[in-house]
Amino acid sequence: MIAVTRTGKAPDLISPEFAADPYRAYSLLREHSPLLWHEPTSSYVLSRYEDVRRVFQDREGAFSTENYGWQLEPVHGRTILQLDGRDHSTRRALVAPAFRGRELQERFLPVIERNSRALIDGFRHRGRVDLVSEYATRFPINVIVDMLGLDQGDHDRFHDWYSAIIAFLGNLSQDPGVTEAGLRTRDEFADYLLPIIAERRKNPGDDLLSKLCQAEVDGTRMTDEEVKAFCSLLLAAGGETTDKALASLFANLITHPEQLAAVREDRSLIPRAFAESLRLTPPVQMIMRQAARDVEIGGGTVPAGATVTCLIGSANRDPDRFHAPEAFDLYRSELSETTSFSAAAEHLSFALGRHFCVGALLAEAEVRVGVNDLLDAMPDLRLAEGAELVEQGLFTRGLRELPLEFSPVPQQRGAR
Repeated sequence: MIAVTRTGKAPDLISPEFAADPYRAYSLLREHSPLLWHEPTSSYVLSRYEDVRRVFQDREGAFSTENYGWQLEPVHGRTILQLDGRDHSTRRALVAPAFRGRELQERFLPVIERNSRALIDGFRHRGRVDLVSEYATRFPINVIVDMLGLDQGDHDRFHDWYSAIIAFLGNLSQDPGVTEAGLRTRDEFADYLLPIIAERRKNPGDDLLSKLCQAEVDGTRMTDEEVKAFCSLLLAAGGETTDKALASLFANLITHPEQLAAVREDRSLIPRAFAESLRLTPPVQMIMRQAARDVEIGGGTVPAGATVTCLIGSANRDPDRFHAPEAFDLYRSELSETTSFSAAAEHLSFALGRHFCVGALLAEAEVRVGVNDLLDAMPDLRLAEGAELVEQGLFTRGLRELPLEFSPVPQQRGAR
């Protein structure tokens, strides 16, 4: 990898300089090294929008997700992310209905609303909150636990499991303690969930876990292990992205007071603001794929079998695709709330193609509910005095904390 120099070359992906400001590095990579061999991660790095979009869409069948075998399987088990072709499409069809349309709106929207307001009731009277630790990191996990029909008393337990899985997936330094905790979580999660899966097969309820156990497409059902692996993936991917996206959205709005005022006045702008925040500060900064054959891309050749690291955080700020890409603008003409949470999205934060994020509409619903509830509960919202907005993370990135102050509202307002 190119070393940091005074001539403006990009810092290494796993260096402290990159961790402090990846966006400066992304700009240099796009300009000088759009295809880069990175020895520490043994991968070819792509940083330009068109190249990353091409890998995700993969209309040529040139890229696979076989790399997830070593990246995700040790902690989750084998998930739908590792499948291609008919196996993938069948299993995606088994899980997708729960995350869209009437199933999402009628069955799970009340779950989202209940969990959001329960958390807010814990701090609305205080006039201050760390939105990261007291709301964002807990809200999506609590929603997933309740959607699955699991014990609400286990919210803290799931939060601990979630934290261990996320640390494992981002453990580029191979810290043995982090690895051990992640593998222990895999075993603890299996011991917890597999007996419940067996029970739901015998006595299904009206919850998501029962739906997954009973779902059938063309005579195919998921095995107990596949259901468990999907729930583990849902816990990590569904929690991590919404967690970081919510906090980043509020940070972007607070640092642009006129846009915060516009959203407070007109809540129909929330999806636009969320889409723009996903573009500017995506919670998932990079996704890996594997070349199925030799591929000409980024001005060079990626050999068959090689890992490709797609820099979403860089592609989303490519000036060849987005006007003034470093600016937060919820009125941005390149984005539309009607497509930003679908496979036709212009930003790349949910990936694209057959592996487009199955939970994108769930994330949009959670953020829409959460932002509405939080704005109602926090008049005169402002950053706490002396607070600094510090981001952290490599594969996923978000705020370490977001201390806010506001005028207390002791009583919960009616549902919107």
